[in-house]
Amino acid sequence: MKPTPAQKSTPLVSPASAAVVRDAPTQLFIGGEWVSATEDRTFPVVDPSIGDVIATVSDGDIADGISAVDAAENASAAWKATSPRRRSDVLMKCFHLVLEQAEWLAQLITVENGKALADARSEVAYAAEFFRWYAEEAVRAPGEFGPAPSGANHIIVNHEPIGIAVLVTPWNFPAAMATRKIAPALAAGCTCILKPAAETPLTALAIGEIMRQAGVPAGVVNIVTTKKAGPVVSAMLHDKRVRKLSFTGSTGVGRTLLREAADQVVSCSMELGGNAPFIVFDDADLETAVAGAMVAKMRNGGEACTAANRFYVQKGILADFTRRFAEEMAALKVGPGLVPSTQLGPLITEAAVAKVERLVDDAVAKGARIVTGGSRLNGDGFYYPPTVLADVSPDAEILREEIFGPVAPIIAFETEDEVVQMANDTEYGLVSYVFSSDLKRALAVTGRLESGMVGINRGVVSDAAAPFGGMKQSGLGREGSHHGMLEYLETKYIAASW
Repeated sequence: MKPTPAQKSTPLVSPASAAVVRDAPTQLFIGGEWVSATEDRTFPVVDPSIGDVIATVSDGDIADGISAVDAAENASAAWKATSPRRRSDVLMKCFHLVLEQAEWLAQLITVENGKALADARSEVAYAAEFFRWYAEEAVRAPGEFGPAPSGANHIIVNHEPIGIAVLVTPWNFPAAMATRKIAPALAAGCTCILKPAAETPLTALAIGEIMRQAGVPAGVVNIVTTKKAGPVVSAMLHDKRVRKLSFTGSTGVGRTLLREAADQVVSCSMELGGNAPFIVFDDADLETAVAGAMVAKMRNGGEACTAANRFYVQKGILADFTRRFAEEMAALKVGPGLVPSTQLGPLITEAAVAKVERLVDDAVAKGARIVTGGSRLNGDGFYYPPTVLADVSPDAEILREEIFGPVAPIIAFETEDEVVQMANDTEYGLVSYVFSSDLKRALAVTGRLESGMVGINRGVVSDAAAPFGGMKQSGLGREGSHHGMLEYLETKYIAASW
């Protein structure tokens, strides 16, 4: 099949972006108030679809970070003492307010992140669900009671709020990654400071305003936007009042933060990088496998830690899968996310495009064949077309690095043992995908895969009710489900006699 250029829709004029961001907060949110950063410093926010600055937000520094810790401490005792039912009611109010403002939030995400509006709408629904889920979990904190085996006393186990939490979120899901951390922290009785990504601060600040409207008490949630993330987060982690760090981002940054957190022995939850294998066996339903591949690869334009990164296809189905998959990829319409017909928006930055270009060029230089796409699109914005590569060499960099873009490298395999070995040959272990009509085989392979999550015959695994997290260098701990709230609770054992 010859390479097919992706269709790029009509460019969006910048006034549309300006209209969306007009009502978005742009200051720091500390102690329940919107405040300017020290010396009124600001930094720009860029619309990746056009490359233009659409807003400036407050650029917090170390002093602002410590002010946020002060506010969290001032609110901590009262919020810890707040009844689980009251915390639940506040979180449920957040859920309803997010849904009421869902379309504006989706457009705001699209403008500062670039993703297609359909993807942004899905993210808002996902983000809201964390508020609802943890509103329900807030009243279900676990506890234990029973006699000691010796009969000398009773064993009581309580779970108490761990304390002030620093939450660091990425740019690719600016709403959902914020609520996935804030909601369980509040449900557990913790106060927090959110440090969102500098690329997408507007969505996080909008979430803060919604939480203020919902009645979250002053200081329970604080938001510090900054271009000096390293020093600001380090200062907070070295403040003895901070007892929890939850980070979503790259494995490299995660390693640095773990070292920082060690100085004060701060509890850490880490959701780090991924290199997800997508395995298609000969007996898989072709239509289901292709549909799953499109979701696993192209959800959020490929800019997701759960995105399928390596496609392993058994030789008997290889030609048909490659042809069908490439046809679906080539048919996607590329353009600014606010254009209704757009299915794939721009990447987040020019640097992101350059990285994808480098990985594709390296693969081609080592023998890969471009089936569709394969070269960046000209014009304004940070665009790269949907791309499928066949005959990818095992030593290609694209099989080792997290792509974070709309590129699918395909590798043939023959045996189950072979594909399991290739799938596990990575430092990452976040998620895997397995497609087969033989459930026994799919489950057997799942048991051999070194990943914290597996999708069988489906291309998406994320669910507020499920434990999200990885093995190896893909992270520590879990988010979502009841496990997510446990990350913000300390276990206290009481030996009691009476």
